[in-house]
Amino acid sequence: MKILVIDGQGGRMGKSIIEQLKKSCQEPYPFELYGIGTNSNATLAMMKAGADYGATGENPVIVNSRDADMIIGPVGIVIANSLLGEITPAIATAIGSSPAYKILIPINRCNHMIVGCKEAPLSEYLQQVCQIVLREIRA
Repeated sequence: MKILVIDGQGGRMGKSIIEQLKKSCQEPYPFELYGIGTNSNATLAMMKAGADYGATGENPVIVNSRDADMIIGPVGIVIANSLLGEITPAIATAIGSSPAYKILIPINRCNHMIVGCKEAPLSEYLQQVCQIVLREIRA
């Protein structure tokens, strides 16, 4: 299973997701984790966390979204010009058009509010992400 973890800025969210997914499963892992950063700091953080592959920028998101089984990231990855401008319209379109199962984390910042989501600490959302990924892998 090809799982893309897409993050920007410092990559802390993507780093935490990768660390938790690696801890949740035993080797051999039933997935390959791709840490795709919108900047080099985010990619580096995800690689240090144990991503199997890493790349930076718009084109890696576009190319890898085509055949990903799952895409994980903050909700802003599907909103053009979010993450302080790091999400280009092409990135948002590629992710939104991908046939992959998408797990979007509701980060209510930068003038985006997801109505109906309970306010919870980021750590709780990241635990939920890992539970969903494991459920999907076992399905």
